[in-house]
Amino acid sequence: MSTATKEKTEKKDLAKGFQPLGDRVFVTYTEELDRTAGGIYVPDSAKEKPQRGIIQGIGKKVESVKVGDQVLFDKYSGSKLRIDDQECLILKEEDILGIFNS
Repeated sequence: MSTATKEKTEKKDLAKGFQPLGDRVFVTYTEELDRTAGGIYVPDSAKEKPQRGIIQGIGKKVESVKVGDQVLFDKYSGSKLRIDDQECLILKEEDILGIFNS
């Protein structure tokens, strides 16, 4: 298997078989903790929305980010979905506020 074919296969596995269209990106993230540091349980209605995730797939018109980037996005943006027990978002590129540098 060539390197290019292997890279495409790995990217497809990371994106869980989903290819965003146009200027959309596919992001995975984790939910915030259910308890505070003091041990108090936080109800779903009071939880902070996730704002940080890792890009798993990008549409053909996306120019400023790439697969694997860790990004910050608007709190209430995107369409939420669950794939293989993993929380995911489909975002427009314009909803991404910035990229975290490692």
